Amino acid sequence: MRYLIHFVLLLSLGSAQAFANESQVIELIVFRQSNDSLQANRTAPDNWANGATRVTAEMWRSTQLDLLAKKLTPDNGYQVIMHKAWLQNNDGTTAQVAISDGHAHFQHHSIEGTLTFDLERTSSVQLDLWINQFNPDKTLHSSERFKQKTLVVNGQVTFVDHGSLGALIRIQAQQSTAQPEQIKQTDQIQTVPAPQMHLEDFE
Repeated sequence: MRYLIHFVLLLSLGSAQAFANESQVIELIVFRQSNDSLQANRTAPDNWANGATRVTAEMWRSTQLDLLAKKLTPDNGYQVIMHKAWLQNNDGTTAQVAISDGHAHFQHHSIEGTLTFDLERTSSVQLDLWINQFNPDKTLHSSERFKQKTLVVNGQVTFVDHGSLGALIRIQAQQSTAQPEQIKQTDQIQTVPAPQMHLEDFE
């Protein structure tokens, strides 16, 4: 029995080490889920990236959750703000990346911010995003902040609720990334109950 326990522990350790050496594909959809905006009485800081590693052109990957994104339409009460996927190297340590979308105006974008990961079988993810509005002269007018921490089970789509804003995030090993035609409406979604969104919205 003792040898069996040692064997199981060795298998678990080997599995964790293998996962730590894998590259992960992160896919993130950020959307508005009501007509109301979060309180926006401040603007995003100029150092919004906070020293995080920028996602470069070489890291971007094709999105795979397009069927889910197509459900997030104004007719259904949603508006997609950003839909991105990128390759994230996993060396077993905490990683922080900076992402943005939209044209840059004085070093700010329509959406910008950071994601901090502890990549495991169930990953801890901290989102800190700014959704910006600009003045006619392209200076920053106001910003909504989407800051929330969540747990993401590897390979599952997780819904993050933040009032009038929401996000769908999936993390999975690079070699297991499905092709677009293989992504079906049977995607597992791990979600926290929220009045704005229900699982049947994705069926």
